[in-house]
Amino acid sequence: MNPAAHAPLSPPEKERPWRWVIIALIFLGTVINYFDRLALPTLAPVLRAEFKLSNVDYAWIANAFLLVYALSMFLWGAVFDRIGNRLGFALAVVIWSVAQVGTVAARGVASLGFVRGVLGLGEAGNWPGATRTIAAWFPARQRALGMGIANTGASLGPAFAIPLIIWMRDDFGWRAVFVITGAMGFVWLALWLMLYPKTESAGGPASASVAATSAQPVAWGVLLRRREVWGIVTARFLGDPIWWLYVNWMPLYLADARGFDLKQLKATGWVPYVAAALGALAGGWFSGFLLRRTADVNRARKTAIIIGTTAMLAGFATAFASSAPAAIVCLSITLFGFQFWVGNVQTLASDYFPVGAVGSIAGFAGTAAGLGAVIFTFSTGWVVDHFSYTPILITAAALAPLATLALFFLSGRVRRIDVS
Repeated sequence: MNPAAHAPLSPPEKERPWRWVIIALIFLGTVINYFDRLALPTLAPVLRAEFKLSNVDYAWIANAFLLVYALSMFLWGAVFDRIGNRLGFALAVVIWSVAQVGTVAARGVASLGFVRGVLGLGEAGNWPGATRTIAAWFPARQRALGMGIANTGASLGPAFAIPLIIWMRDDFGWRAVFVITGAMGFVWLALWLMLYPKTESAGGPASASVAATSAQPVAWGVLLRRREVWGIVTARFLGDPIWWLYVNWMPLYLADARGFDLKQLKATGWVPYVAAALGALAGGWFSGFLLRRTADVNRARKTAIIIGTTAMLAGFATAFASSAPAAIVCLSITLFGFQFWVGNVQTLASDYFPVGAVGSIAGFAGTAAGLGAVIFTFSTGWVVDHFSYTPILITAAALAPLATLALFFLSGRVRRIDVS
């Protein structure tokens, strides 16, 4: 074993002030990303009636997105590692925005599934791109905070999306929702191309050596032989279905199991996502705080991951909540915990490996996360049609500690690894 594999992380790189502009753009892009993907789940009660969809039909449509999303992730990781962050994001946003607008032409299960699949192809680029961009622009002590800000977009996106999508639907009709949300992506694209430097080293890289070497792509064969990569991949496969359960099914759960109509959903359905946003920021800040205090990245990341895992156990209580307000509270704690957890798990790739490996690892992990979500989403449709939401909520809560145990067992101590 190379002695460098056991060495502590090097001192934080020189800070790049433009990073706050970059992370603001990624945050905004992630909000738009979630507006686009939440349009269909939020309007699911309406679309289910118009197109006469069963829960299994809806699961097939949701899985068309998830399956393409999952299988595209590892490809996007390679794309970002080779063409860079600026062009990688531009390509992804064009694909997903065109697909979103194209939803207006849908006429049933097959056409809805097709446009959602294309949407998944484009949106799969967001997280490999965000993870790689944060690794390139942020010093180690701030990377979890950077991921937390990006993940806040994934939480506030739904919080904003649910009431605004329902408002747009009430005033303009459901097809207008997809046109408006799709157009938002093109506005973001103009800002991205205007503000992101045309060369990856623009804005002052950490050092000349970082610009020359750490951004060089690392061969997939090298990465796939590392147990640390498999730890991250396995954790995302087991853990991310928890998030996707609530993204795809929470509006229907609140409508079917808790008796919510669109007015009630508009009033309170956003609350768990605000909690998730707070979890994303808190998780990023907390591990960064510990890292500054202890200079021990292993302790900082793992402590934060354990706290997030513990909070996600509130999912057990959701299944047995005695009232709708109690269910909302339990859902909120669960999503707070998930975002506290996932931001630190996503950061591990840049803790272990150089920038040139981060996009690919994020892609591998995203593919695993998506495949786990596909399996769980289809299972949810079948179980709900035949039984209820209770077995699904219990299973989702059990996945949280399993994901963390797998991560710690496979990955071992968090430290910088030499893959040269």
